[in-house]
Order: sequence, then C-alpha cells, then structure tokens
Amino acid sequence: MLIIPIKEGENIDRALKRFKRKFDKTGTKRSLQTRKQYVKPSVKRRAQIQKAQYIQRLRDAEEI
Repeated sequence: MLIIPIKEGENIDRALKRFKRKFDKTGTKRSLQTRKQYVKPSVKRRAQIQKAQYIQRLRDAEEI
C-alpha cells in the first residue's frame, strides 16, 4: 500500500502525476515479484505417480 502525500489545495490527480514523475525520474519502481523456484522433472513425475497410486488404491477398495 502506498501513501501519497497531498499538498494543501492540490487535487488527487495532480498528486498522482507528481508521484509518478518522481519515480520515473529516479528509475525506482516498486513491484512485488514472486520468486520462481526450479523443480526437477523427476520430482514432478514422482508427485504424479504418487497421486495415480492413491487413486488406484481408492478404486480397488471400491471394487471389493
């Protein structure tokens, strides 16, 4: 959340433009980025196999 100070007698649009100009000049922009995490293909495959085995056990239990 950003708090933009508004000077006395200034409207919101003008304050937003002033704030934008300030950060465009400095080149500083705030953004939230999620860190991407590498997952090996074997780990992904292992999770798929475990899920398939679980589903198969449930299906086998229903047939009995």
